Amino acid sequence: MKSNVGKTDKIIRVLVGVAIIGAGLYFKNWWGAVGAIPLITGLIGWCPLYCPLKISTKK
Repeated sequence: MKSNVGKTDKIIRVLVGVAIIGAGLYFKNWWGAVGAIPLITGLIGWCPLYCPLKISTKK
């Protein structure tokens, strides 16, 4: 598993993930669980969707 998420992309993913989770908790909605996807991909630095599309934001 080679890292394919750059620094800026990681920061954006983590912030978006936390915001979605926070909104889900605030509105008491299960959709907040969707925020785990960008949060986890941002923390580990690897996006499974980038692989088949041959995208990398890492320099």
